[in-house]
Amino acid sequence: MDMDVVHLWASMNNLVRGVVIVLTLQALSCIAVVVDRLILLFLSARKSRAFAKAAGRKLAAGDHEAVIAIAKENQGSHLANFIETGLSVFVARTAEGHSREKAAELANRALERRGEQLSASLNRGMNVLASTGSTAPFVGLLGTVLGILNAFKLISQDGGGGIGTIGAAIGEALIVTGYGLAVAIPTVLLFNYLNGRIAKYEAGLANAGSELIDQLEAGSYKRVPESDAAPAHSAHDGAVAMA
Repeated sequence: MDMDVVHLWASMNNLVRGVVIVLTLQALSCIAVVVDRLILLFLSARKSRAFAKAAGRKLAAGDHEAVIAIAKENQGSHLANFIETGLSVFVARTAEGHSREKAAELANRALERRGEQLSASLNRGMNVLASTGSTAPFVGLLGTVLGILNAFKLISQDGGGGIGTIGAAIGEALIVTGYGLAVAIPTVLLFNYLNGRIAKYEAGLANAGSELIDQLEAGSYKRVPESDAAPAHSAHDGAVAMA
């Protein structure tokens, strides 16, 4: 039996072709999501390292306004956006007369809300991978069932039941199940990989935010000459965790 793609497509009935089209669309959607997430993580990690390098001494010196300004120049960095959120709230609340502890508490709440938003942004499209990984084998199985039904139809039309009558039809139907598995298996592996990367990314953000709040509450930031200031560990560690 000739198993080339053109022959297979021509011999399939319309219902099985529909199943193949659905699987192909699922595969293309997954490829788009994976490429998009990888590019996002790579660019944000690179910009986060640049932000940590540029803002480290300013943050250690307690120059919050300068750090906020640098963060606004690095909008592609989730770390910069996260740190900007916390510092902006802290600066605004202390300017309103709140105590350092109260301002830090409000900043922490703002970071929690912002963290949820960033998590939703980072996980955008992951449901496509999860759905495809779990449903593609069954979609392929549906194509096989439809193909076998078509084989039975050929038997009724031919009036016989020889393997020559239905062998090709059944073989082509089974290929659809194989196609479903070929879509599902790499999708599940890529989902697990990306899920781990994103979890590590989010942990880096949470760690940076937690250290920032601890330092703000303790009032550990002091106005010192920039040349003598130590790098900000929270921003640096967050950038490293995202790499």
